[in-house]
Amino acid sequence: MIKAVIFDLDGTLLDRDKSVEKFVSNQYRRLIEVLGHIDQTDYMQRFIQLDDYGYVWKDKVYQQLVEEFNITEISQEQLLEDYLAHFAAHCVPFPHLIQMLEKLKAQQLQIGMITNGYTEFQAGNIEALGIEEYFDVILISEKEGLRKPDKRIFERALEHLGAEAEEAIFVGDHPANDVAASAGAGMISVWKRNAQWENAKAHFTIDALDEIPGIVQGLEHQAELGIKPSN
Repeated sequence: MIKAVIFDLDGTLLDRDKSVEKFVSNQYRRLIEVLGHIDQTDYMQRFIQLDDYGYVWKDKVYQQLVEEFNITEISQEQLLEDYLAHFAAHCVPFPHLIQMLEKLKAQQLQIGMITNGYTEFQAGNIEALGIEEYFDVILISEKEGLRKPDKRIFERALEHLGAEAEEAIFVGDHPANDVAASAGAGMISVWKRNAQWENAKAHFTIDALDEIPGIVQGLEHQAELGIKPSN
């Protein structure tokens, strides 16, 4: 039987693409006096390109932006501080997030999260989404001293939730860090489809969060019949 569902954050619960676009547009408008010599579309597009779906930390992004656009009236350090201070206010959840979490709770499931990133920054984004109360454990890589795809961070979450690997589902968007890593830890993997990657070898693939409660119900029915999930 399924006892726990564990989630990735960025690209899974948090619509990071929309959040970044919303933030960068706002940053440009707020700092128009020092960024106004740059076309807004050029600034936004280059930020998003350099950000590389969040896999490049923003100190490198702003260093490059300052050099390429000849930004002289504000430093890269100040731009980074602005990012840290204001990004959370622009966090956009994927549709059905709260309703999905409420359904899982109604199914008496333990809910966890494992996210790579800096502790304070990710915690602020989670708080901005208003979802902390639904989670029984939240592991952030900086605080834990472990990062996905390290098997140990999945095992740590399972221990906190009191579930065996085969009793848990992991939902994420990254084919290696989320899907392959959770499956390698013995969990049931669910890939939340992301246009950045063509495919991921998961037990299940979803397009929307509201599909997850149905997957849980289906797995529980299969367990009653003695059928194991296969990918």
